[in-house]
Amino acid sequence: MDGDFRTDFVREPSALRQYPALVLNADYRPLSYYPLSLWPWQDAVKAAWLDRVDIVAEYDHQVRSPSTTIRIPSVVVLKDYVKPQKRVAFTRFNLFLRDEFRCQYCGTKRELTFDHVVPRAAGGVTSWQNVVAACAPCNLKKGSKSLARAGMNLRKPPRQPGAEELRNMGRKFPPNHLHESWVDFLYWDAELEA
Repeated sequence: MDGDFRTDFVREPSALRQYPALVLNADYRPLSYYPLSLWPWQDAVKAAWLDRVDIVAEYDHQVRSPSTTIRIPSVVVLKDYVKPQKRVAFTRFNLFLRDEFRCQYCGTKRELTFDHVVPRAAGGVTSWQNVVAACAPCNLKKGSKSLARAGMNLRKPPRQPGAEELRNMGRKFPPNHLHESWVDFLYWDAELEA
């Protein structure tokens, strides 16, 4: 076997991992902003091959089979509309997203955990209205005391977010990598410069 073929064959698949496809709903909005709705290039190619998506934008790179060559999709649109969920699941991730990944006592972004505003020992429940993101030092300082007894204040009162509110909140946290072909679909309602 020729050395160049072996090198290209072995190294190319790992290089292709760098080509995720932005997945848009049939209304041309991302399925989610945070985490951003991305598919690996293999899933995007498969969905296109099965005629489940339309390819809107492509990378300059190609993948080949013995009979077909296809450019790797960078943006795909689902042919069938997926109705967004109205109920927001009470998860640690969604709680942190609601609180913008900041401690609700001091505002730091480090060492995040969560805290019961009314401690469970005092009858507090685990719910949207009683749990907030907190850094480890503030959580330790408050302990199982009330806010007044601990001498602490909340930046904003905890409440259950709506699904649309949480989706919009996710737009504030773009991923580390944004391909140029994605920008028009991610920020289509941003204010234009005059």
